[in-house]
Amino acid sequence: MSFSKKRQFRILVINPGSTSTKLAVFEGGIPIHSETIAHPHRQLAAFPRISDQYQLRRDAVLSFLARKGVAVDSLNAVAARGGILRPLASGTYVISERMLQELREPEKERDHVVNLAAQIAHEIARQGNLPAFVVDPVCVDELEPLARVSGLPEIERRSLSHALSLKSAARRAAVTLESQYADINLVVVHMGGGISVSAHRKGRMVDVNQALDGTGPFSPERVGGLPCGDVLRLAFSGEYTYPQLFRRFTRHGGLLAHLGTNDALEVERRIAQGDEHARLIYEAMAYQIAKEIGLMSTVLKGRVDGVVLTGNLAHSSMLVSWIRERVEWIAPVLVYPGQDEMQALAQGVLRVLRGEEEAKQY
Repeated sequence: MSFSKKRQFRILVINPGSTSTKLAVFEGGIPIHSETIAHPHRQLAAFPRISDQYQLRRDAVLSFLARKGVAVDSLNAVAARGGILRPLASGTYVISERMLQELREPEKERDHVVNLAAQIAHEIARQGNLPAFVVDPVCVDELEPLARVSGLPEIERRSLSHALSLKSAARRAAVTLESQYADINLVVVHMGGGISVSAHRKGRMVDVNQALDGTGPFSPERVGGLPCGDVLRLAFSGEYTYPQLFRRFTRHGGLLAHLGTNDALEVERRIAQGDEHARLIYEAMAYQIAKEIGLMSTVLKGRVDGVVLTGNLAHSSMLVSWIRERVEWIAPVLVYPGQDEMQALAQGVLRVLRGEEEAKQY
């Protein structure tokens, strides 16, 4: 695949979330059109499975292009958020039939909205005979052998994280530190609806908590690590089916379970009004994030060039200050608020189109 570095490539970026679809058209690395299309709960409740939302999400993309006056054949490529696939190395991947087949037939608990992105990208790209890619999917796995071992041989620790955000923030931190990503060690934290805390050694993400349904701090929606005995007692209490308990752990845990909201701004308003319980829970989340940062610093044997905080929760000066006061002795704390995922998707594809990086085959 050979392209000119001088061309101002136009790329459609597709990033579906649980209640919205984020869309953008980039030209020469700059967003010229962008929109977040909300999908109200009552609209999504009509679909028994997330995979049934395919037509709704695809039509949202086509409607966006029509409103912005962007013809499919004016694009050079389509970039999509990567779905839950088998473990793979970091990079930009061509969307293939094998990838699409796995995304259409996920394990029951892996029926996640992110799996729709590549499918939609493939259909739209086919209309214009364009290449379509995913960049740093959630299943990026660069774990070292030591990081995979659990206390049971039947269970291997897996890498399921906000890899796109983590890798993008790590590259951004390298620029701030006037270094190359491949030359430094970082602890990088994505703080959103779920929270990923990762150790990066010389350009590789060598360890990360299993953010979707495993270990690490609790988050606005997820329970994080729990004592096995208590989980087993809950599971066999007769109060829950497996799908109900899985959903409680991954969608209705954390701040939502404790405080009835997953909105950090609402939690901070309550704290400002004197709600001590809200303060306890919110600070406990910061405490657990800081503990996980400390854990990841031991993976790097204490040789850490920077601690990086990113994601929407990095906008919270309260949360960031609580984390900073516990970890700034480890390394300088770099804060990049918000989600840079759209830019990261576009940049990953641009590196391929410009010939700076080889596209990987799935």
